[in-house]
Amino acid sequence: MSITPVTETVPTPAGDARLTWHRPAGAPARCVLALGHGAGGGVEARDLRALALALPPLGHAVVLVEQPWRVAGKKVAPAPKTLDTAQRALWERVAAGADGAPVVSGGRSAGARVACRTARPLGASAVLALAFPLHPPGRPERSRADELLGTGLPTLVVQGDRDPFGRPEEFPAGSEVVPVPGGDHGFAVPKSAAVGQEEALRRLTAAVADWLDATV
Repeated sequence: MSITPVTETVPTPAGDARLTWHRPAGAPARCVLALGHGAGGGVEARDLRALALALPPLGHAVVLVEQPWRVAGKKVAPAPKTLDTAQRALWERVAAGADGAPVVSGGRSAGARVACRTARPLGASAVLALAFPLHPPGRPERSRADELLGTGLPTLVVQGDRDPFGRPEEFPAGSEVVPVPGGDHGFAVPKSAAVGQEEALRRLTAAVADWLDATV
């Protein structure tokens, strides 16, 4: 079981960020997974919501991190440097809210890139990269693999096998990648897919839960 989510506002140099905590009921969290959103949407993304529902009953807390540009109602994300500045500023509150439990830094798409760039300096225990944008669609020569390979921490990638930003088989050797059958960049699966939407998300959350149990 989980308890009612709690939302708080955290000031940063880029504006106010928002944290929404999903905690286990009845016992301290075994770890905290901080998840940032992408550049094209917010914490309502299906993968982030699925993890926020699935992990607390298993003993892991999830905190959904809304960047200041989303809190302010803007439609376009700022430069990566600004995203990283906000992440660094809000991390103290994330760490304090963990109450001594290990913290895993993660996110989807642009949020995964932020986690990869900042996790180790901020003291995170590991990195979860959901729908990592390995390259712009159709431009595999513009690889962002260096961000992923440079985390210096245990790192899990969960990637839809139809993701135009990088299919699972495109990731460099040494990457730990879990494919989601039929999933696109938002982990949506077509009605014709062999695996339905609910099952695709179940596989995603199960893979993350198993990795957290083995890693932190």
